[in-house]
Amino acid sequence: MSKQLNMEYNSTTDLLIIPEYGRNVQNLINHAKTIEDKTERQRFVEQIVKLMKQMNPISGSLIEANQKFWSHVFRIADYDLDVDSPEGTITTREEATAKPPSLEYPERSSTFRHYGINVKKMIDTALAMEDGEKKEMYIRVIGSYMKLAYKNWNREHYVSDEIIKEDLKVMTKGQINLDASTHLDILLNSQPKPQQNNNRRSHSRGKSGGRKNNGRNSNYKRRR
Repeated sequence: MSKQLNMEYNSTTDLLIIPEYGRNVQNLINHAKTIEDKTERQRFVEQIVKLMKQMNPISGSLIEANQKFWSHVFRIADYDLDVDSPEGTITTREEATAKPPSLEYPERSSTFRHYGINVKKMIDTALAMEDGEKKEMYIRVIGSYMKLAYKNWNREHYVSDEIIKEDLKVMTKGQINLDASTHLDILLNSQPKPQQNNNRRSHSRGKSGGRKNNGRNSNYKRRR
């Protein structure tokens, strides 16, 4: 007497929502939806989450990984599952399809981009300061920084204080207007100067001095 086998083909079953967990996990979650007792349903789903963790080792933050597994449970259940989940879990379709907030990129002027974004921040800080000696000194530092940035950007082009003052005036729409007698070489003068040539000279002098002394000593020995 032959036995008749009931074979189930994947083509006749429901599509896998998240294939990495396999069909057994999906069937378990669908079964959890049929459990009427909430306490028993909660315990059953927690066991499913433990199984999912064993199938996919946790990497990174434990809290984020736990949120991911629980979010996957609700996704496989088509967001039709009444259980308690950790904070941060995506439990609704609206949360899953919500678009992340758009990032605000800093506005950069194509005309003065060689000064960098830090100059814009420094100018905003200066405009918010109260009038006085502290604000004037800070504006001089801004101008000196702009001159240094300009020289680093284009070393072959000569930059004067008047160019920086005019750019600063345009960038602030006339709110900052440095006096003609203001010098903007604060940062330039504070940079250390290379002393390689001096070291070479002193080194060469030492060698030449040594040669002279050696010559004298040899002559002295010869005379004796």
